[in-house]
Amino acid sequence: MSTTLDRRDAILARIAGLTLPAALARTAEKYGDQPAYSDRVGSDGTDWRTLTWHEVRETALDAAAGLIALGLQPGETVAIMASSRIEHVVADLAAVHAGGVPSSVYGTLSPTQVEQVVTEARPAVVILEGTEQLERWAPALESGHGIRAVVVLDPAAAGDHATWETVVAEGARARSEQPGLVSARTAALDPDQPLTMLFTSGTTGAPKAVVLTHTNVLFEADSSASVAGTSEPGITISYLPFAHIAERILGMYVPQTQGGHVHLIADPSLLVGALGEVRPTRFFGVPRVWEKIRTGVSARLAAEPDEQKRAAIEQAMAVGLAWVESRQYGATTDPELEARFAAVDAAVLAPLRSLLGLDRCAWAASAAAPMPEEVARFFAGLGMRIFDVYGMTETSSAVTACGPESFRLGTVGRALDGIEVRIADDGEILARGPVTTPGYLNRPEATAELVDADGWVHTGDIGVLDEDGFLRVVDRKKEMIITSSGKNIAPSAIENLLKESPLVGHALAYGEGRPYVVAVLTLDPEIAPLVAAKVGVEAADLAALAADPTILALVGQAVEAANAQLSRPEQVKKWSLLPAEWTAESAELTPTLKLKRRVVHENYAAQIDALYGE
Repeated sequence: MSTTLDRRDAILARIAGLTLPAALARTAEKYGDQPAYSDRVGSDGTDWRTLTWHEVRETALDAAAGLIALGLQPGETVAIMASSRIEHVVADLAAVHAGGVPSSVYGTLSPTQVEQVVTEARPAVVILEGTEQLERWAPALESGHGIRAVVVLDPAAAGDHATWETVVAEGARARSEQPGLVSARTAALDPDQPLTMLFTSGTTGAPKAVVLTHTNVLFEADSSASVAGTSEPGITISYLPFAHIAERILGMYVPQTQGGHVHLIADPSLLVGALGEVRPTRFFGVPRVWEKIRTGVSARLAAEPDEQKRAAIEQAMAVGLAWVESRQYGATTDPELEARFAAVDAAVLAPLRSLLGLDRCAWAASAAAPMPEEVARFFAGLGMRIFDVYGMTETSSAVTACGPESFRLGTVGRALDGIEVRIADDGEILARGPVTTPGYLNRPEATAELVDADGWVHTGDIGVLDEDGFLRVVDRKKEMIITSSGKNIAPSAIENLLKESPLVGHALAYGEGRPYVVAVLTLDPEIAPLVAAKVGVEAADLAALAADPTILALVGQAVEAANAQLSRPEQVKKWSLLPAEWTAESAELTPTLKLKRRVVHENYAAQIDALYGE
């Protein structure tokens, strides 16, 4: 039986000497005429524009020559702030082929945060989408910071700056005059040099720049594809920011190394429609996305007027759940259950999945935050296994994952091939392997805190490994609540139960140093008005709904339902329903929809204090 070190050596042998440009060249040679990336930028919203793998590589080489003409030197940073669109992907590849280090920057950052990023990363070239991005970058551009060139994708917004079209055209001309211009840069690349630099989302402090090498990323792509059983090209949708490591791996690096067709969605609110149209064979969603899909399906099922039909769907979903549970690691599916599932799947479940656009989806996954087990069990009822994944930017994305051959509900799977995972004495999850970042940019002390002398990454998460090596994530180490009576409580477990109510959009549990746990809640902006209409409540906006006695009573029932599943110390004794929505723009959420606890604590300190009678 092979050991994790044997599997590590096998992967390292496969990627030995390989850089991303070399991997892309192989992909373009094998799949040159097949579609690579599609988006709807510049269309009327109905037509997709598509580049083949050959076109992606050739355009990236032209753009690389254009960046060299702008003065980009090997090792310099290229910052990119743009939505998920073809030019973003090509610009990223162009920077790498020119010897630079691309860094996608979250489009929701404020001008002050942009200045922090610029001060840290010192980009030589900045590539921006249009007017909105130029406004966010205005103070940083005025301050200089060593930025030598600004390139704007939207020619109407460029002003005195270079346009993307011009850079690509100038690069194509330079390549024709100097055929070896770009190849000289790519030939000089070393697998252990930086491939990209990403800023952490900063849920617990100021963002830090994480450096990832070609080896880091190519090892991750190889190892994760093996566990996922996705070594062949797939059809996918990319809708998260490319500043998010999971989207970079799934939307950039995996397809660039193995082929496939990626559909880029600039506006995540259009995701549901795109799912129905694209019908991806693979789909990754952060927990909030799966929660929203589940809420929509649940609302539709609850609105079904035919009781017999509704009962038939519920019975079919019970069979689906039993079938998925029987396919967990160590379990078996008996022939009778297999036959029952086949029958209800054909009659009920497959049509439901088709309505969601997930009928062809052979690999569905979640990461970035703990997936509520009830959400996973809901989709299991539809006959879907959602493979939970665990990792962080500092480990090039996943270090553990569930997969077709290694799946257990409520866990984030087992260690990927070639990666070691263990639990420290204090319960912290530690990971080690070739996916580990060489460090934070210009932060040696922070790097030393992250990676110890033996190479173990201290994730900052608390977890438990079961007897089969499956990992369960409890919560962030820094976010564990210790009440005044000394009880240790994981807030995410409470919050996930509170969010099981379709009315509740977001929840934060609080109780650090206090005698009991309280919660601040927000309404779901899509579902709450529908529920209100159903119970005869008329309100102009969420603020009015949050003050309505009937809605407050329904939310109170949701809190009681959550408390029924919690131990006494974990139960929410008091709560407050806020009149506003939490978003990335309002700062309570990261761009990947994770809760910024510190921001919520600060913004709603008065409401929290009031729950303690202060």
